[in-house]
Amino acid sequence: MNTKEQKLEAFSRLLDIMDDLREKCPWDRKQDLQSLRHLTLEEVYELSDALLQEDLPEIKKELGDVLLHLVFYAKIGSEKGSFDIADVINSLNEKLIFRHPHIYGDVEVQDEEEVKQNWEKLKLKEGNRSVLSGVTKGTPSMVKAYRIQDKVKGIGFEFASAEDAWKKVEEELAEFHAETDRDKKEQELGDVFFSLINYARLSGINPDSALERTNIKFISRFQKMEKLALAKDLKLEELSLEQMDELWEEAKILLK
Repeated sequence: MNTKEQKLEAFSRLLDIMDDLREKCPWDRKQDLQSLRHLTLEEVYELSDALLQEDLPEIKKELGDVLLHLVFYAKIGSEKGSFDIADVINSLNEKLIFRHPHIYGDVEVQDEEEVKQNWEKLKLKEGNRSVLSGVTKGTPSMVKAYRIQDKVKGIGFEFASAEDAWKKVEEELAEFHAETDRDKKEQELGDVFFSLINYARLSGINPDSALERTNIKFISRFQKMEKLALAKDLKLEELSLEQMDELWEEAKILLK
């Protein structure tokens, strides 16, 4: 691994390259905060895919892409006379020190949960008016629900166990099945999803990761099924559900 001096040298080189690109490259010179935003989201999702696959070479590559965007935003901030990369890092350093009094102060904690509870309480001291103020509107719904539940847990608003959370799932399922009005049924389904996410979280499972792994698995199996149909000179759209199910089962066996 690289020494601290080598890491600092590499970061300094990146800053120099960013300066060059912003001055000399027509594309980089044209970018602003809004034009980069959707590209940043794409890069973060690509990093997420690499993390789920635990593909370390790809993770390294995608981390570089995300880091480039962070440096790019800081460069634009400096051009506007608002902040530069040092301001960004110094602000982060101060926040981390303030929120870890068990490391940089005299506070004692027993475990990870106590650290998280202190974290949320300290955020309120920083001026946040609500425990949930850090949950952004643009966060995908499943991730948002998980974050909401995790944050309110920090002040003790939490089921005692996963088993208690599952009882809530069953209660919400019963209400969903009993409802006949379409709009109200949709609301009840939202409650079911929220409760399932809570149960998963209390069971130590990240529901977003679990669903994405299922998405990846389904895509792999379906594409294998398409290949099997092609090899047998069959068209999926012309097959019955029973015939497609046979191909699906065959694909599952081959991909084990």
